[in-house]
Amino acid sequence: MSGGPAVRVSIESSCERQVQEVSLDGVETYVPPLSMSQNLAKLAQRIDFGHGSDSDEEDPSRESRESDWSKQEPEEDGPMKFQPCLWPWDSVRNHLRGALTEMCVLHDVLSVVKEKKYMALDPVSQDPSVAKTPQVFQLISKKKSLATAAQLLLKGAEKLSKSVTESQEQRRQRDFNAELLHLRSQWKLRKVGDKILGDLSYRSAGSLFTHHGTFEVIKNTDIDLDKKIPDDYCPLNVQIPSDLEGSAYIKVSIQKQAPDIGDLGTVNLLRRQPKARPGSQAWHLKLEAAQNVLLCKEIFAQLSREAVQIKSHIPHIVVKNQIISQPFPGLQLSISLCHSTVEKKNQRTSPDKAKPDDHLYVLEHNLHQLIREFHKQTLSSSVMPHPASAPFGPKRLRLAGPMAYDKAEISCLQHGEGLLEKIVKQAKHIFLRSRTARTIDCLASRIEDPQIQAHWSNINDVYESSVKVLITSQGYEQICKSIQLQLNIGVEQIRVVHRDGRVITLSHQEQELQDFLLSQMSQHQVHAVQQLAKVMGWHVLSFSNHVGLGAVESIGNASAITVASPNGEYAVSVRNGPESGCKVLVQFPRCQTKDLPKSDVLQDGKWSHLRGPYKEVHWSRMEGRNFVYKMELLMAALTPCP
Repeated sequence: MSGGPAVRVSIESSCERQVQEVSLDGVETYVPPLSMSQNLAKLAQRIDFGHGSDSDEEDPSRESRESDWSKQEPEEDGPMKFQPCLWPWDSVRNHLRGALTEMCVLHDVLSVVKEKKYMALDPVSQDPSVAKTPQVFQLISKKKSLATAAQLLLKGAEKLSKSVTESQEQRRQRDFNAELLHLRSQWKLRKVGDKILGDLSYRSAGSLFTHHGTFEVIKNTDIDLDKKIPDDYCPLNVQIPSDLEGSAYIKVSIQKQAPDIGDLGTVNLLRRQPKARPGSQAWHLKLEAAQNVLLCKEIFAQLSREAVQIKSHIPHIVVKNQIISQPFPGLQLSISLCHSTVEKKNQRTSPDKAKPDDHLYVLEHNLHQLIREFHKQTLSSSVMPHPASAPFGPKRLRLAGPMAYDKAEISCLQHGEGLLEKIVKQAKHIFLRSRTARTIDCLASRIEDPQIQAHWSNINDVYESSVKVLITSQGYEQICKSIQLQLNIGVEQIRVVHRDGRVITLSHQEQELQDFLLSQMSQHQVHAVQQLAKVMGWHVLSFSNHVGLGAVESIGNASAITVASPNGEYAVSVRNGPESGCKVLVQFPRCQTKDLPKSDVLQDGKWSHLRGPYKEVHWSRMEGRNFVYKMELLMAALTPCP
């Protein structure tokens, strides 16, 4: 077998668990193994705690076991073999017994030392020959020890300071990179050599302004690492061109009296500096201000270029940083570029009275909108031709061939209003609208009867606004609705649309609008009498908006109406003019007129029923809060009782 090859023999291990049950199909069910706690409980049950006690009683079983061991010892020959414990907890019991013996010995030693009745301990005598160490040597040793400790502390402090400095430097580098990433997310940046440059211009939005608008990003190294870092410290700083520093804005104002050209000069910056928003970085505010300065310069350059090129009846004037235009006679439109680069200390003005704010903020806002629309048109002007075989160029010129446009129509298509022309038209409309509102307010405050009301529309255009004017009498709004005017305010004229559809065009003159409204208020009184007569049952004999008799009115024409009582005995004639005022006449029956001379011709009694001459009413002595109320009292007094 030794010479043959090795043969592997597979031996199946015996079943370690007992079989509990064998089913009819041959499946064996095993007893589950015990857990650790169950196994421990099983072993503990096998311990006989009373068997190994230290009592003086003799255990016969123990003696028999010892005798059995003594009998077995001489019989053993040869080397000593390992004898297993009689029971599992025998070693635990032996260790506990040894520990108890040691504790008893320790207790006996401590009691002997403490109670002094068993043993006395004498102190060890010292050798008197040994001399004491002098205090000088003790001080020197302590000094050396302190010096060694101080040196160790200094070395540790130096290492800590170096580590803090390195960590601050690394933190500053991390902060700079984070700020640079934040800056890059909001502004265009590019790296040229070892410099980081940014772009402030609006070229990507369609601007044609020649200014480069470049700023440089630099690292802020002005902080002292030994001192405390301030809260507003920023590791990043930007350097902008000198001509874009400070703040700027476009000022648009309208003045009634134009000064001499020689008095025009540079407009000072009187507006307060904008406050910094909480949480905003210093470089962000600086770049926003520089970009605003660049945009204001672009707007003013565009306006100046158009002011020189446009040929108008009254030429525009460009003086330094001001553009002067004359929208209406006696008015002056001023567009100024206000740019300040002075430090805050030098901006303190003298404590004079504050000047009135004459800014037209609407036009300033519209200027920014118009320049952005111009940028958008610049971007969208170059489009691909359709079809692809057509030449490049604006779409209007490509449509000129198929639509058979002539030269005049093409020139009209190519003509477009510039920035200055649009702003001048908007300024005209704003001034005309404000003057119309002022005229209506002045008439409403000056004239109490009749009342004039203005309802302005919230939806307006930059070149046109509308207002609805109602002329009513207090307490009679439901029956006096004859005068309703719609004023459409344009750029240079006002279109008035009456209730019946008539259209009247007024110029920009304030006096013309005022005269028209006064004449309409005068006509309202006559119309009110007509409506009141219908309600009270009186008869309208005559009515006229333009009376050709009587005094000539300098403003419009006088209106008149004649009404008769229901039985025809009385008649009331009313004449109202814008300047002459109101005049009321009453015609009584002939029979009630005592001072009427008798006529030889009219002898028949039937002629006595005719009305006699007119008598004027002292209108100022009449009681009533307004004209219509007085007329109601008068007509009620003249109406016969049923």
